[in-house]
Amino acid sequence: MNESTGGATGGRTATRESRFAELIENAAGRRVPALVNGAVQTPFRGVAAHRPTGNKAAAPIRSCADYPTSGDKRAPSLRDALERAGLCDGMTISTHHHLRNGDRIGTLALQTAAAMGARDLRWFPSASFPCHEPVIGLMDKGHVHHIEGSMNGPLGRYCSEGRMRGQGVLRSHGGRWQAIQDGEVEIDIAVLAAPSADFFGNANGSHGRSACGSLGFALADATWAKHVIVVTDNLVPFPCLPWQIQGNFVDQVVVVDSIGDPAQIVSGTTEMTKSPDRLLIAEYVARFIRDAGILRDGFSFQAGAGGTSLAFLPYVKQMMREQGIRAGFARGGSTRYLVEMLEEGLIGAILDGQTFDLEAVRSIRDNPRHVATTPFTSYNYHGKGHFASMVDVTVLGATEVDVDFNANVVTHSDGVLLHGIGGWQNCLAAGCTILAVPSFRDRIPVLLDRVTTLCGPGELIDVVATERGIAINPRRQDLLDAVRGSDLPIRPIQDLKREIEALCGGAPRPPEPSYDPVAVVKWVDGTVLDAVWRTSV
Repeated sequence: MNESTGGATGGRTATRESRFAELIENAAGRRVPALVNGAVQTPFRGVAAHRPTGNKAAAPIRSCADYPTSGDKRAPSLRDALERAGLCDGMTISTHHHLRNGDRIGTLALQTAAAMGARDLRWFPSASFPCHEPVIGLMDKGHVHHIEGSMNGPLGRYCSEGRMRGQGVLRSHGGRWQAIQDGEVEIDIAVLAAPSADFFGNANGSHGRSACGSLGFALADATWAKHVIVVTDNLVPFPCLPWQIQGNFVDQVVVVDSIGDPAQIVSGTTEMTKSPDRLLIAEYVARFIRDAGILRDGFSFQAGAGGTSLAFLPYVKQMMREQGIRAGFARGGSTRYLVEMLEEGLIGAILDGQTFDLEAVRSIRDNPRHVATTPFTSYNYHGKGHFASMVDVTVLGATEVDVDFNANVVTHSDGVLLHGIGGWQNCLAAGCTILAVPSFRDRIPVLLDRVTTLCGPGELIDVVATERGIAINPRRQDLLDAVRGSDLPIRPIQDLKREIEALCGGAPRPPEPSYDPVAVVKWVDGTVLDAVWRTSV
């Protein structure tokens, strides 16, 4: 392994003490660090207030003279590939999460790098899951310095306890693409799991025994990383068709026994709820969409990951049948529920950013109306428009919402980091954003005076639906007018909050701020929206 070079992505040898940097107040009234992992930050300036300047980042120039004229880029092992890539201390290693909790390549890449002696690596996954818990041991031993990416489960708790030497950086899917293309993050080595690939590096996620559907989150890594390694357990003859990653971006191909378990793509957040209370919320959401006049021929929608937000689909489906309505397109992570609607002719197309179950994997492989997209087309705020803003209504979840309609998706009321942002922030660009949330969880109210961690500004959240009623943001007088006379339980959010607190015995006590920022939440434009503080939980 090469000696440490310090790298172009500085700040990767920060210590715990460096977290105690100057705190500044941003436009949302949140105190955030001025430095994160040694890099100067721009605080949140308001929705649509920050305008980037300059040019997009550029990947290094390569020459075909450096690659085999036969096109065969296979390396004997991942260790050999990392060695050829020039692995050294302090580098940024990226992976993707399309295999979700079944992924094996993210952990394997870091374990292999650690076995080679690499230290202080920055891991830059599109998301991490409980299956990546072994990375904690690599952080304890100094091989991995910190994680910049959504942290679900054990890794989030590890970060919250202040055990990670650097600060976590939480970005949306679109925000991650923005950070790469704007040069905020320079990827040294991308290690990309591919369910099918040929020796040249063309790859897809729709075929093979580990098929996971789309590989859209990996395309930014393939385009901008200094060195790209495709890892597959299904090497096919050239050309691998249809390719989602083009071999012209790829330096090396590694064949392994297994890249992961596609059965673990399905998780608790992508299964429909069976709770009577939450099914009632889902019914309210569908009725609201109908009564507000959003449900009309050619409308578009997105259902976010989460049992309640997915559960509105059967209700909408029945209404569409009854009224002879066909949606123009559906956006977002695809599930068997969307596939059923597509195959029934109720949806014109699925624009798929992430494939959430095996029926959706089958559909994206076989149905030309089920199309793989990327965060660039769907979510990237620093582009010439994106698909998310073209969606008429999106239904999402949240861990907390406050009386100003601000929302939180990464922590609970104890402040512990347990979830990632995903595409949630990006979806707030829809024409109508509805949060489908229960009144309380474990007798802790979901509606608060102030959310513990700010992930979405209230001016972008239009409706909050609970089993006890529906609150409409006063900024949306058009929606209030549209449902006037409806038999839906429309109520002010303050009234809902008071009723829920009476049932739960009061509001939760906010965690004592430590003023030790263990992670930051970025807004879609790359500015710092809030901080996650160290906890003792």
